[in-house]
Amino acid sequence: MQKKLDSLLAKAGIALPDQQKHQLIGYVELLHKWNKAYNLTSVRDPMQMLVRHILDSIVVNPHLSGSRFIDVGTGPGLPGIPLAIVRPDAHFTLLDSLGKRVRFLRQVQHELGLKNVEAVQSRVEDFIPEPAFDGVISRAFASLQDMLSWCHHLPVEGQGRFYALKGIRPDEELASLPAGIQLQEIVKLQVPELEGERHLVILKAF
Repeated sequence: MQKKLDSLLAKAGIALPDQQKHQLIGYVELLHKWNKAYNLTSVRDPMQMLVRHILDSIVVNPHLSGSRFIDVGTGPGLPGIPLAIVRPDAHFTLLDSLGKRVRFLRQVQHELGLKNVEAVQSRVEDFIPEPAFDGVISRAFASLQDMLSWCHHLPVEGQGRFYALKGIRPDEELASLPAGIQLQEIVKLQVPELEGERHLVILKAF
């Protein structure tokens, strides 16, 4: 697994210290182990998890601004856990409404010694941020409209960003953004060995 991760990182042009690589592999091992009982992801093969979960998450890192982030509908911690590992100076709140996922996240946090992660069980519309976040990240929402409607109270007013991880470029959704939301950037992401397109949509409330 170490060899595979090294190869993927090299193809993506990402350099990481050994400790972070070990934590990423430790996360995949925990995900694989708990997946059998908890059904956390449809990806069963740890080597595929490296591509579809780890690399797919950390390619977003250079595009994030700020130091306080919330990963909404994080599921088993994606993209929040890999991002927290490669961005240890930032804080990540991982929000999910399902107890078994939050139990898994707390176990990951404990076993990998992640001091910059907080796992919270809550519906997003009921969660009150204290203080507000620099960035709201999600790859779970069906549409940008849903993300904006349910998460509008989470970012710092006038400064915070919404980061939506999407497959194909969501031009139809972008054509009907609500008032007060500005498209800042669409980044085409390159994920080694991953089939299909990946885009990061960055939105700002003003």
